[in-house]
Amino acid sequence: MAVSSCSCPPRVFNAYSSFECRSDPDFSGAPIGDKPRVGSTRRVKASSFFTGGGIGGGGLSSLIFRFPPNFVRQLSVKARRNCSNIGVAQIVAASWSNGPASGSPSSEAAAAQAAAAAFPVADEVAVVDNGSVQIGDLDNSKTSFLSSDGSITVHAGERLGRGIVTDAITTPVVNTSAYFFKKTQELIDFKEKRHKSFEYGRYGNPTTVVVEEKISALEGAESTLIMTSGMCASTVMLMALVPAGGHIVTTTDCYRKTRIFIETILPKIGISATVIDPADVDGLEAALNKNKVSLFFTESPTNPFLRCVDIEKVSKLCHSKGALVCIDGTFATPLNQKALALGADLVLHSATKFIGGHNDVLAGCISGSEKLITEIRTLHHILGGTLNPNAAYLIIRGMKTLHLRVQQQNSTALRMAKVLEAHPRVRRVYYPGLPSHPEHELAKQQMTGFGGVVSFEVDGDLMATSKFVDALKIPYIAPSFGGCESIVDQPAIMSYWDLSQAERHKYGIEDNLVRFSFGVEDFEDLKADILQALETI
Repeated sequence: MAVSSCSCPPRVFNAYSSFECRSDPDFSGAPIGDKPRVGSTRRVKASSFFTGGGIGGGGLSSLIFRFPPNFVRQLSVKARRNCSNIGVAQIVAASWSNGPASGSPSSEAAAAQAAAAAFPVADEVAVVDNGSVQIGDLDNSKTSFLSSDGSITVHAGERLGRGIVTDAITTPVVNTSAYFFKKTQELIDFKEKRHKSFEYGRYGNPTTVVVEEKISALEGAESTLIMTSGMCASTVMLMALVPAGGHIVTTTDCYRKTRIFIETILPKIGISATVIDPADVDGLEAALNKNKVSLFFTESPTNPFLRCVDIEKVSKLCHSKGALVCIDGTFATPLNQKALALGADLVLHSATKFIGGHNDVLAGCISGSEKLITEIRTLHHILGGTLNPNAAYLIIRGMKTLHLRVQQQNSTALRMAKVLEAHPRVRRVYYPGLPSHPEHELAKQQMTGFGGVVSFEVDGDLMATSKFVDALKIPYIAPSFGGCESIVDQPAIMSYWDLSQAERHKYGIEDNLVRFSFGVEDFEDLKADILQALETI
């Protein structure tokens, strides 16, 4: 989480006031301007509190707690810590009475004990003189009861507590550029790490934290940092973890802008690179032996030929030489491949693609150990690239259907790859789910699905390929992938048009190459569309 570390006093909840959206709510009911100060606080055991003891005067003896069903989980430790300064929501317990008070101590005690059993709380509860209650630390069991990635994408970061205490099913969007401090002493406490706050919008946001925790749960990571784009995540990661004068190893097949950054920007700060084939483990070992390598950074599967790297093997090799491993798993998604479980130190995604999944938001994320993510986060706070909370909400919304979309996209892509491979007007198909793929056996070992993108070469030149693309009726011609809508592009034109044909050839980009990202449309519709378009060349 992107907050400074230290303990935060629990939030006070008033059983009598209506919903308040002020930072300093009026618990007394007195008119504003002549509000009395809250009285002294004393500590009592929860057991005595629920049985009517520990509160003088019998002021609460005829009342029992009636909390909303999700009250306990919403008051998780993390939720209360994060919401201390957001100034967004103050949740109030529901009405105490269960009808007219009976006045019978025995019935009241029984009802209170039943409430205590139904809603377990911590050992201690702080009680203030006017009847307000501070809930102590509550247990948060994380996502242990969620057995599948599908459930995690829906509920992680939200179902068991989030930084915004609310009974809303969906996570609220916190639009704020800064977070205030009630008094100077609170600011001093924050500076001396006795109080938690994001302090400034560039350093964190409660809505954004939900995205980070959701992705962490899906990746099995200690921490996740989300930024404004996949390229932002890549560049900040490289600058944070590779020292000036350092050396990295990367692969030939990769996103072009990543290659440009490595080849033209990193050398300006003295960082050099060795480029190897994705399957060249011997080349990696030679680079590790020859140079003091800080990081091996590659995609798996790669863009656009969907080559696969043996993540477990390269991780063991790099770690033996003191180098880190970062895998860009954008094409795989966290559902099809668990790079961290295979041994990688970091896994990166362009969340713009499958994770967001609706072609409506830009974002990038990187997950790994708390130590490494903290190093990257520190530089991120300096450079910026902070994700807007509205964009964070779109990622949260998109992830709730991630497993459904990826299942459909996996299925359609595999079936269509087989159709394309058998078609006389297609020369070659690149898809790890096909036995003809050079890393097919490896893909079967480290992936549970082969992804929703298929690259292939049609039987024709640049213009014939363009004719095929133009004849398609369903997909959009666009430079992205992973969304609900199918997208097609001709890399020679879309990504490499500024290079000559000979220069494109060096990267394996032929004029007849097509990259097709399958959306969630019906398979038969997509098949019919592609087949009719192939007939035009």
